[in-house]
Amino acid sequence: MDQALMVFVAVAELRNFSRAAERLHMTQPAVSQHVRALEDRLKARLLERSNKSVALTKAGEIVLHHAREIGGLYRHMEEMVDELMRYAGGPIAIGASYTFGEYVLPLTLASLHEEFPDIRPNVTIGNTADIAEKVRNRVLDVGIVEGEEIGPGLSVERLAEDEMHIAAGAGHPLAGMVRISPDLLERQAWLVRERGSGTRAAADSLFEALGIQPGRLIELGSTQSIKETIEAGLGVSLLSHWALRKELGLGSLRLLGVEGLPFKRSFQILLRRGELRTRTIIAFLDTLRHATAAALKDQRSGMSYSD
Repeated sequence: MDQALMVFVAVAELRNFSRAAERLHMTQPAVSQHVRALEDRLKARLLERSNKSVALTKAGEIVLHHAREIGGLYRHMEEMVDELMRYAGGPIAIGASYTFGEYVLPLTLASLHEEFPDIRPNVTIGNTADIAEKVRNRVLDVGIVEGEEIGPGLSVERLAEDEMHIAAGAGHPLAGMVRISPDLLERQAWLVRERGSGTRAAADSLFEALGIQPGRLIELGSTQSIKETIEAGLGVSLLSHWALRKELGLGSLRLLGVEGLPFKRSFQILLRRGELRTRTIIAFLDTLRHATAAALKDQRSGMSYSD
């Protein structure tokens, strides 16, 4: 609330400059100066002064009425902001790319529910480009993605390192080989995600690093469909270790021995740049970081290359 207005309210309610100064812990000259400044700004006399008392003019009555309303609104604003910043609860819209959303985020949601049961997450799964755009357009409060093409207007925080491996079905001819040359990889059918996906961007980067241009790319819209297809014996794919853990444990997929792997990328947190973070968002981010770090400790269990 404007300080001159606050001082005027105290003088008007107490009808005395000295008592107003005591309430506000100010000197009387400072109180008088604030009231004169308000009158100058409004170009109206607000108080009739005498040696013993202070009386409101008609203009002063109008200002006092609205000043009290302004004071009430200001206090209500402070209460709402305090609740916003100190209370962790209510809805939060979370977006995640397929790999993180399907294989890592569930660990965070379980921990979040246990520690902050009043938080109600609403989760959207999409490719990296879609999630970044929805955070930017305020459809989502926070995003977790992989990939580098994020675009403007967002702050990016590195969350964790993701290791990616080339996998094939257990019966695939390459599954029994110790080391596989780039030329042999180039001749395979590759199962890849659509453009805009962080996993697709990683595959394109891998092809460039290996100096290969596979002649047969089969695009599929989800990691799960890619895994099922290579389990059936068709082709190979570059996938996150998070996505492969279950199938490697069952023995239905094998990691291929290729020099230079695993391919590494980062999971990243996306937020709108410069915006206030509510207590709910802060609680989610803290839980996200801790849950992800804990999961990384055993990320390599069950991960082995074919013999």
